[in-house]
Amino acid sequence: MQSARSLSRSLRTVRPNTKCLTPLRTYPTSSGIVRTSFSAPSTNNRSFSTTRYQQTSTNTVKMASATSFYDFKPADKKGNEVDLSAYKGKVVLVVNTASKCGFTPQYAGLEKLYKDIKEKHGDDFVILGFPCNQFGGQEPGTDDDIQSFCQVNYGVSFTIMGKTDVNGDQASPLFEWMKTEKPGLMGLKRVKWNFEKFLIGRDGQVKQRWASTTKPESLEKPIVEQLEAKA
Repeated sequence: MQSARSLSRSLRTVRPNTKCLTPLRTYPTSSGIVRTSFSAPSTNNRSFSTTRYQQTSTNTVKMASATSFYDFKPADKKGNEVDLSAYKGKVVLVVNTASKCGFTPQYAGLEKLYKDIKEKHGDDFVILGFPCNQFGGQEPGTDDDIQSFCQVNYGVSFTIMGKTDVNGDQASPLFEWMKTEKPGLMGLKRVKWNFEKFLIGRDGQVKQRWASTTKPESLEKPIVEQLEAKA
């Protein structure tokens, strides 16, 4: 009968220590699990795969399973999830914003655009601002600070969401999806700076994307075109 000591040695030989392994590649599976392939530093150079679960907050969905804007649940200013399916059938302008940027005065243009279109089309048009501190640290304040800044300085009446990463490992799944659906110049997906803009049509798909330099007042025509289109 095998002794406890020899059994322990046997188990160690079939269960390599993953801390000493070299990751080869990471890829998603259809179940939403992230599978990473490791190479073990052994004499026979065998490889094996180990599965680890990627933890995500309850206010997000896997980008891989998303088919429209309505599949996402980003956080609001209080950290509560917002189910974007509530905006079905509406036209939505998504903007990553900042309070201490050279483009910050665009808040005034966005507010005017919002009010002008709302007068003619009512609640069918929505602007969602997503504060982001990834560009020059130009959004350092708390969510409460940001809300106060927008209202006091620009009288913003459209919705300002919670602070959000738009690039990198912690990027919002919503922004990852939008960037994939509508890459920028030369096919680059990365958001380059504050106040980039994404236009979502009534069908929940990304229709257009504009750079930070595009002024809000120039967006009325394409937005109205989407408002007049059928979902």
